[in-house]
Amino acid sequence: MSIIKNKNIRLSNPKTKDFLADAFYPETESKLPLVIFVHGYKGYKDWGAWNLMAEKFAEAGFFFVKFNFSHNGTTLVTSTEFDDLEAFGNNNYSKELSDLGFVIDHFIKDPKVDEQKIILMGHSRGGGVSIIKTCEDIRINGLITLASVDTLERFPKGEGLEEWKNKGVYYVENARTKQEMPHYYQFYEDFANNPHRFDVERSMEMAKAHVLIVHGTKDDGVNVKNAEHLHILNPNSEIFLIENANHTFGSKEPWEEDNLPEDLSLVVKKCVEFINNKIVNE
Repeated sequence: MSIIKNKNIRLSNPKTKDFLADAFYPETESKLPLVIFVHGYKGYKDWGAWNLMAEKFAEAGFFFVKFNFSHNGTTLVTSTEFDDLEAFGNNNYSKELSDLGFVIDHFIKDPKVDEQKIILMGHSRGGGVSIIKTCEDIRINGLITLASVDTLERFPKGEGLEEWKNKGVYYVENARTKQEMPHYYQFYEDFANNPHRFDVERSMEMAKAHVLIVHGTKDDGVNVKNAEHLHILNPNSEIFLIENANHTFGSKEPWEEDNLPEDLSLVVKKCVEFINNKIVNE
């Protein structure tokens, strides 16, 4: 089966700014389920083994989309480097949800897509954003969380929050690039002004889609207890824990192998099985 790889599609969200997306899908006359991958904090669409993962989903018969959030720090020219730290500092959850909605609206119109079969798959913070969007958008039939957070309230507290407010910015070092990544105080203000909308727990309880929760037991970025909590909040969900898997399921940046890491391969296999059983063949 021939796989189409349509890379770096330019999308223009008037509420944020232009960003890039990829679409991987098999060459076929059939309409395909749409799977949209949502990257996490300090992530981007071409990080690690995400391209290999996209190929596997396309080979399994899906129209697989991944994209860079408009304010994730990458640019239209350099989609794998944080060359726009000003944009990164001005990112917030409202912008990410706007971008995700724009991606859904754009690709659901593609003639190759079955608009009755829409699945979001979010990694880490992208999982939390995907949970909220699934609650908000009745078009979404499936939700898959990969190493997801169970809350988006992940900010400095107490004196740290007060210092952030007074200075207007705080910095987090990127362990890989050694860049000092800025967060402007507007990020917290956006969250504080939308507490009901950004309530991941409430959204998980109310989600009507089929839900699969995937997490590694040795995740040092987001503890596996987050997955167990999400499962409690939505008892109809399915939880799949991978023994000894880390936060990125064995992938890293850069990923120079020709094959997926073992744990991420297991993730893909489980996700494909879930989508086929719960959405495609129901």
